[in-house]
Amino acid sequence: MVSHVLIFPGQGAQKVGMGSDIAREFPEAAEVFASIDEALGVSPALSEIMWKGPQDELTLTHNAQPAILAHSAAVHVLVGAKLTPVAAAGHSLGEYSAYVAAGSISAQDGARLVRRRGELMLEAGQIRSGTMAAVLGLATEAVETACAEAGRNGSVAVAANLNTQDQTVISGDPDAVAAAGEACKAAGAKRVVPLEVSGAFHSPLMQPAKAGLEKELRRVEFSNPAFPVVANARAELVRDGGTAKRLLAEQLVDPVRWVGCVQQCAELAGADTVFVELGPGKVLAGLIKRIVPGAKVVSLGTAEDVAAFMAAKA
Repeated sequence: MVSHVLIFPGQGAQKVGMGSDIAREFPEAAEVFASIDEALGVSPALSEIMWKGPQDELTLTHNAQPAILAHSAAVHVLVGAKLTPVAAAGHSLGEYSAYVAAGSISAQDGARLVRRRGELMLEAGQIRSGTMAAVLGLATEAVETACAEAGRNGSVAVAANLNTQDQTVISGDPDAVAAAGEACKAAGAKRVVPLEVSGAFHSPLMQPAKAGLEKELRRVEFSNPAFPVVANARAELVRDGGTAKRLLAEQLVDPVRWVGCVQQCAELAGADTVFVELGPGKVLAGLIKRIVPGAKVVSLGTAEDVAAFMAAKA
């Protein structure tokens, strides 16, 4: 029997038009988007920003995060009955989507949480300006060494997203990130790519946002997930709602240990297990294939993807 590991994308996967084809083709998906619009109560509605843009507005952290969660939740509503999950994981905000899929929280609560999370992250970036950069073609251990050296003068540079064994995003104060990037190039990195972000996400610079997020999380009841969710902050399996809340708060200031998350999922997976990416884009599918060579991965982000998956499973 085929089993599934559910995977949910994070910020950066957003683009204008996302989810519009799913809403047109599937009434159940349209209902998800409408319910999240109502839950957020913002004008213009989130779905309008998703489908009409402009891109700059959609890319704002407090819009991009609930948009991606809404898209993932809509896809899951369509295919969830056809899936046999053994675990789930999401990249950064995608971890919230994973808890929605696992039945810990509703899509509406999830959208409200990540919108507030985005606001808090933006505010933290305004308190202390930070930046991020992707380091390609260098082992994570070497990147961590470069960050430690760059941070010796009181500035912060940390390995924030451990995406594959040789793709790591660094985060922190602009001077320290620049210094760490230069050190990575000297150590043999193929490229160091600055990222357009509003703050130093998943670093100690997000500490001001953590208290606010903890307050928001306390307002929402988390049920125990129906299947384990692998937490970014520790790359550990989470089976209860209390632990989910604690690790979601820690995630703001701790690295996204994506390599460890995928490896944890792979350990649970049998030979016939398929990783299913639910939501916009196919970035995580590519990362998974690099982390676990030979992994079976399918991405479900469009109406065409969903229809093909449903037909194959019928």
